[in-house]
This record gives sequence, C-alpha cells and structure tokens, in this order.
Amino acid sequence: MNLDLRIPMGLMFTLVGLILTVYGLVTYGSDIYIRSQNINANLDWGVVLLIFGSAMFTLGRRGQKKADSEPKKAVPEGEIRRGH
Repeated sequence: MNLDLRIPMGLMFTLVGLILTVYGLVTYGSDIYIRSQNINANLDWGVVLLIFGSAMFTLGRRGQKKADSEPKKAVPEGEIRRGH
C-alpha cells in the first residue's frame, strides 16, 4: 500500500483554511481589525489555505488512482527491488 503524502497534507491545510475562513467571516467588521487597517487576515489566509489544501488533496487523489491503476513491475528472481 502506497500513500501519497499530498492527501493528508491537503486535508490538514483544508481543515485549517476552513477554520480560519469561518472565523474571518464571523468576525468580519469587528473592532479587532482596527489596528490592522481593517484587513481581515483570517479570511484572506483562510481562503488561500482552502484553495491550496483542495489542490493538494485533488492532486494526491489523482496520483493515487493513477498509481493504483498501473500494473506492478515484476522483479526478477534473486534481485532486490530498490527505489521506485
């Protein structure tokens, strides 16, 4: 079983992005953004992380499906398989 690391990383970034986006939407227009010149960094970076995480997850799933569909290469008897 091979696991593409983009899948759990994509899920992690998507989850953090979702949390930041929801927090940014809930606190939109709040007084906490006065010191930052009304820039809602939580919302902005939440959207960025959502897009990045979704792209990582999608590419990981596509790569995993491609790897699963390819036939396995036979290793000649007596030879040790190294690398890919």
